Amino acid sequence: MRFVSFYDGADVRPGYIEDNRVHAIACASLVEYIASSPEVRRRRHTAEGFPLHETRLAAPVRPQKNVFCVGRNYLEHAREGARALGRELKLPEVPTFFTKAPTAVADPDSQLRFSARLSAEYDWEGELAVIIGRRIKDCSIDRASETVFGYTCLNDITARNLQRAHGQWFKGKSLDQSCPLGPWIVTPESAGDAQSMALRLRVNGAVKQSANTRDMIFPIARIIAELSKGMTLEPGDVIATGTPEGVGFARTPPEFFADGDSVEVEIERIGTLRNSISIA
Repeated sequence: MRFVSFYDGADVRPGYIEDNRVHAIACASLVEYIASSPEVRRRRHTAEGFPLHETRLAAPVRPQKNVFCVGRNYLEHAREGARALGRELKLPEVPTFFTKAPTAVADPDSQLRFSARLSAEYDWEGELAVIIGRRIKDCSIDRASETVFGYTCLNDITARNLQRAHGQWFKGKSLDQSCPLGPWIVTPESAGDAQSMALRLRVNGAVKQSANTRDMIFPIARIIAELSKGMTLEPGDVIATGTPEGVGFARTPPEFFADGDSVEVEIERIGTLRNSISIA
């Protein structure tokens, strides 16, 4: 099943997709729906529907806290990063976590506007994102899959010069509109094995990243278990599980977004997140 947030005039409403129609859900937001019990969720489904092709989608969730992210979670990406920076490859023993501000979240099919004065090094990072379905803390690896509401596509856009200048990743990864998300959330029952999904990122139709989620250093269950140690995760929290090789700064020569570019993150059995880039 696929869940969305969509625009109804000036309002953003939650919904689900059935027979190529977006059906409204009777609650304030998709996060509120996710936090409800299965019985309450079923009662909130309505017959009110709109043709999917005529419906403008919003980011499926707007988390109330930062987006959780995992760095260096694909071996080849870790290798290309170390090579580009002239460093020895040292793989982490536990996931490397950082966050993006919730104000970075942007809609699918939207134009992402960035400042040329701030950076000339806006880079792409296509990722599988996990949406947490219930409140958890100290979750075990073998129970982690039970906590997942669904999966979606995410682009962890990064201003590389700011990332370097600040000595940590938060600023360079938290600019407004640097975290497009969507187009929808696919439930685990529909997505199948999330640890075996092809992931591709294209810029202007050219493939820049191509990998499979089976290539993760730390699988999804380990990520959830490690993140929840001593820390509460809540319904609607977003976890970006890392990006594979092919990012712009590690290419020879380096490549970055240009004004007018289009970018797509496509994940098998999930869908395609599309955005255009404006740099001025």
